[in-house]
Amino acid sequence: MNRNDIRIGLFGFGVVGQGLHTVLERTPGLRARIGRIGVKDRTKARNLPAELFTFDRDEVLDDPTLNVIVELIDDADEAYRIVTGALRRGKAVVTANKKMLAEHLQELIELQRETNTPLLYEAAACASLPVIRNLEEYYDTDLLEAVEGIINGSTNYILTAMHRDALTFAAALRKAQELGFAESNPALDVEGLDARNKLVLLLAHAFGLVARPEDILAVGITGISDLASSYAREKGLVLKLVAEARRLPNGGVAAAVLPTLVRPEHELARVQDEYNGLITQSNFADRQFFLGKGAGAVPTASAVLSDLSALTYGYRYEYKKLHQESTLALTPTDAEADVLVTFGAEHAPDRADFSAIHEYFHSQELGYYLTGTIGLDQLAQAAWLRLPGISIVRLPTPLRAVTTAPASETGPVVRAAWATDEAVSPL
Repeated sequence: MNRNDIRIGLFGFGVVGQGLHTVLERTPGLRARIGRIGVKDRTKARNLPAELFTFDRDEVLDDPTLNVIVELIDDADEAYRIVTGALRRGKAVVTANKKMLAEHLQELIELQRETNTPLLYEAAACASLPVIRNLEEYYDTDLLEAVEGIINGSTNYILTAMHRDALTFAAALRKAQELGFAESNPALDVEGLDARNKLVLLLAHAFGLVARPEDILAVGITGISDLASSYAREKGLVLKLVAEARRLPNGGVAAAVLPTLVRPEHELARVQDEYNGLITQSNFADRQFFLGKGAGAVPTASAVLSDLSALTYGYRYEYKKLHQESTLALTPTDAEADVLVTFGAEHAPDRADFSAIHEYFHSQELGYYLTGTIGLDQLAQAAWLRLPGISIVRLPTPLRAVTTAPASETGPVVRAAWATDEAVSPL
């Protein structure tokens, strides 16, 4: 590969693909140009010459004049075939497909080693935030204790619109879709699955831990209740969807994606609209905060552009911490969180799942809530977690090692002072 002359085989010419074309035209210093574009829809009108496009994947992958493959499609299975096919042909790859990466990360790491071919994916983590390379390089010898952040711009836009503009969830989602921040099928975003996929990537580069997405608890924002929102306003807290990974004293790691109440002075409380924010906590550098746009065509394309530039000087991920931290593992049985659960008379959480119940309250108008401490493993396996009418939000305390006594050893339930309706327990 001529590092100073990049010829791109591009897959996908949607929002981000067109954004990449735009930023390449405005970056004359980088000698990179698009040589061929693989697309699926034969009927869609496009603003580039028709001969630039093809509907045959192999026509792009086998083209000897193309030395870098950029994959920007929304089909994770097809993206996997494209990326692995390119690596096996010795072509460097840049991708933004976090679902594909999270589901096949260990295999893709091994394939890079076998083929001696780089795979870069800065755009898959936090769009415009330069997160992956910082975790790989800046923190390569500084022991990271935690990473936490807002890493999905779509859900942050929706939550901002609900809180600041008093929109309903449905109205905020429609606006996010109109602006191109959310997909027409937004399930990956609003159910917390996109953030979970990104957290898999952060775990690998922050801690040297390759996890499966299904091993990480993820709760989205679709079930957030009016009572949870009222609780947040009454307490002066801000509701965000937060991904967090934290070392535990026993050598394990706790990781989860949960709607979370944050205090107004917290860095993440100030992350608005489609922006992402990531906090790192380390032994030497202490606490650092990254802020940038996490959704949209040009911000995401800027991260792809950064990866293309990195390829010109031979950059590749070394996954240094995978060698340094070979025994590190997710240990949800050793971690717990403080949560607010709101519910109705039809379905209720099982009190036995909690190691402590701190507050309990019933309002005739809004329903029931409790606050308590629960293990991540117990929460992930709770039969009531996904039942209709149940909403769970993490309180403003970090994930931590299990410290509390079992429920049978705790003191009495404490009556909430937040409101004055009579407490009538359905538990």
